[in-house]
Amino acid sequence: MEFKDKVVVITGGTRGIGKALVETFAFNGAKVIFTYAQNDEMAAKLKNEIESKGGYADPYKLDVKNYEEIEKWRDKIIEKYEKIDVLINNAGIIKDKALMMMTKEDWLDVIDTNLNGLYNITRNFIVTFMKQKEGCIVNISSVSGVIGLPRQTNYSASKGGIIAFTKALAKEVASLNIRVNAIAPGFISTDMTATLKDDLVKKMLSLIPLQRFGKPEDVAKAALFLASKDSSYITGHTLVIDGGLSMRD
Repeated sequence: MEFKDKVVVITGGTRGIGKALVETFAFNGAKVIFTYAQNDEMAAKLKNEIESKGGYADPYKLDVKNYEEIEKWRDKIIEKYEKIDVLINNAGIIKDKALMMMTKEDWLDVIDTNLNGLYNITRNFIVTFMKQKEGCIVNISSVSGVIGLPRQTNYSASKGGIIAFTKALAKEVASLNIRVNAIAPGFISTDMTATLKDDLVKKMLSLIPLQRFGKPEDVAKAALFLASKDSSYITGHTLVIDGGLSMRD
């Protein structure tokens, strides 16, 4: 397995796309360190499930908005594992509302978690990558950051910012053999989409040329590719996984 003994850090790893990322890398031989915001029980369950199947998972409760907390956590990670091979920034939240109804708190919470959280995590690990003169970063954006979606001005702004961040950082660190890419998922089947009303699901599917939602594994496998040697000549790229949704814009 290509990722045997590779150290992979994944933020927001207990559910949906994050869980698929943790499982995919762990079952491909990686030592996976994943963060979560609140649910201790869910994190422990995921760790046990992975280890029962021969994988490795090391969960940490972490607030990606807290820079100082991340500094201390990073030091623990480097002391324990001595290196980091792959960083996947997945942690994020959604607070959808029309802009006229969006509060300042709605705006700031999404920007602070999705975009500032990306900075906090990446800033704390980029020096490690630079010292190693190698590494790979995959940032999970969204099709909302590519085409913009109504009632998601805060989310679209944060995810569009992730794409710009990815391109800028890729140019900064390419000479040090560090690659930085992004993935922009469209509508993915998760706990959140499972609660949507049938009429809304029907409307959403009508916008997708492939006429179906994606699976978390679709995103996880793309991340596996972007972190592998098979993509060694790819950096600064945003891989859109949306069933063709963005073609309509």
